[in-house]
Amino acid sequence: MPRSANKIASRRRRKKLLATAKGYWGRRSKVHTVAKHTVHRALQYAYRDRRQRKRQFRRLWVQRINAAARQNGTTYSRLVGALRRSDVALNRKVLADLAMNDPATFSKVVDHVSS
Repeated sequence: MPRSANKIASRRRRKKLLATAKGYWGRRSKVHTVAKHTVHRALQYAYRDRRQRKRQFRRLWVQRINAAARQNGTTYSRLVGALRRSDVALNRKVLADLAMNDPATFSKVVDHVSS
């Protein structure tokens, strides 16, 4: 007697994988083995890029803060040091938002910590 292959579970598993690969080009969305490799790679990229997104945003915030700080006569490095010394608890995301959307308030922050 041959062993049971559990066809229902196998088909369900394959259909789930092909549903994940829906929208991929050509055989990547239709052939199980090709789709399996593509989905695996896509999940790896998704995992990696969720972490890289955080790095990229921080780099963007630093650039924006530096540009606004230089318009106010200082540099990013000096500004962040002054913020720490004066115990102002504003993170880079908030500072970058102020620099972009409310330059007057950003200038007040710079004046407050540099004095």
